[in-house]
Order: sequence, then C-alpha cells, then structure tokens
Amino acid sequence: MAKVEMYCTAVCPYCVRAEALLRRKGVTEIEKIMVDRDPAKRQEMEARVPGARTVPQIFINGLHVGGCDDIHELDRQGKLDPLLAN
Repeated sequence: MAKVEMYCTAVCPYCVRAEALLRRKGVTEIEKIMVDRDPAKRQEMEARVPGARTVPQIFINGLHVGGCDDIHELDRQGKLDPLLAN
C-alpha cells in the first residue's frame, strides 16, 4: 500500500472528507500532520507546497496530489487507485 501523508487540522471538514475517501479506497494508514498544533509543521507544509495555505495537502508516496477536491477528482478520473496501489 502507498505511503499517504496528509497535512490537516483537527476541525477541518475537508480533511475529514479526504480521509473518508482514502479509507473507502482501503488505505489503513494515513500519516496525519497536524499543522494547527505545531507551527513548524505548517512551515514544513508551505515549504513542500509553495503557496499552500489551506488543508488538507495530501501526498501519496511523496507526490503532492493536492487537497480534498483534487483527490476526489483523481478518483473520478480513475487515477487515484493506481497511485494507491504502489
């Protein structure tokens, strides 16, 4: 299974929605990086995704795939499953 990292906050409905999709896809482990609890993690997120100010920011095997809408669009296009299969 792919390594999934998600920069998120505790009260983000988009983070919850993105996580729910990943769980439905069979992802059992998601490394959640809580940017609201650690300002250094927000800086880390902004360094990995220049210009990113919103969560979630999702990475699959180190590849930035975007946020909630982006990951749902990948799924609609049939591109999410191959990413998760690696």
